[in-house]
Amino acid sequence: MLPTKAYAAFAPGSPLGPYELLRREPGEHDVLIDIAFCGVCHSDLHQVRDEWRGGSYPMVPGHEIVGRVARVGSGVRGFAVGDPVGVGCLVDSCRTCPSCQRDLEQFCENGPAWTYNGTLMDRKTQTYGGYSTRIVVDQAFVLRVPRNLDLAGAAPLLCAGITTYSPLRHWHVGKGTRVGVVGLGGLGHMAVKLAAAMGAEVTVLSTSHKKEPDAKRLGARAFAVTTAEGALSRLAGHFDLVVDTLSAEHDYNAYLSTLRVDGAMVLLGIPPQAAPVQAFSLIGGRRSLAGSLIGGIAETQEMLDFCGTHGITSDIELIRMQGIGEAYERMLRGDVRYRFVIDTATL
Repeated sequence: MLPTKAYAAFAPGSPLGPYELLRREPGEHDVLIDIAFCGVCHSDLHQVRDEWRGGSYPMVPGHEIVGRVARVGSGVRGFAVGDPVGVGCLVDSCRTCPSCQRDLEQFCENGPAWTYNGTLMDRKTQTYGGYSTRIVVDQAFVLRVPRNLDLAGAAPLLCAGITTYSPLRHWHVGKGTRVGVVGLGGLGHMAVKLAAAMGAEVTVLSTSHKKEPDAKRLGARAFAVTTAEGALSRLAGHFDLVVDTLSAEHDYNAYLSTLRVDGAMVLLGIPPQAAPVQAFSLIGGRRSLAGSLIGGIAETQEMLDFCGTHGITSDIELIRMQGIGEAYERMLRGDVRYRFVIDTATL
């Protein structure tokens, strides 16, 4: 076993602190990764506080992991010591169900192995995430990070990047597509960058005019302050796709009205309460209201390659591991532009 330094939550609501876990020795098909950076996702905060229930403690969060290969098993192909690599939200799946056969491991019908606060496919071995100095992962769930990308900036691509890339690809965003992005945070700023790189005409829909300069810098062509009177009504029937990244309560019907005929609104955020949806908001234009959850391994690799081609990384603020408590509080206030990333050397 490999003793590994980490930071963990020891109970719901408790501050994170130093913890030493044991990683398995790499097997025939495993890759040992020295973690360089780990992004901080809003879901880390939800899970640490057990807001989604089912938390297992001690809990080591982190599923936006980048680093370099330290060792490979005898059966590993395509990875060598020193390669820049990443690990996202998944570390395994059954690989045999219809979803896995379609490269949709995130929807594994036998339940995937999540990177942390879950178990491996034996349903016994606890998983621990990237707030740590190293991790051992089966080669099938290790991703290649393009060498031209800054490693720290690439870390959030493993969740925020694929979470926004997947629906853009699924709904065939390209040149001439009109995309509305609701909310300009960790997810929203990646949606703008990716959609703009795909050739879409992007409009950011925000409650604050203060974010307009950033929206334009990131690639948006237009900006609308949704709290202004008539702002959404002036956009009625405008968008082919609306990417909704908000986790706060808001009126889905108002945003559905901005869709063209056959347009779709895809939910990425998770508000705390169920939201009412009027039937006429959908029927009137044969509109769709859908959701999307990260992406499979093949699509995540496609996203990383796309980002390498276009030079896309996340806008980040690099922090020490010991500053995670403050980072969580700032994240709750929306005080980050646009993603915290932990320098794991500070462990």
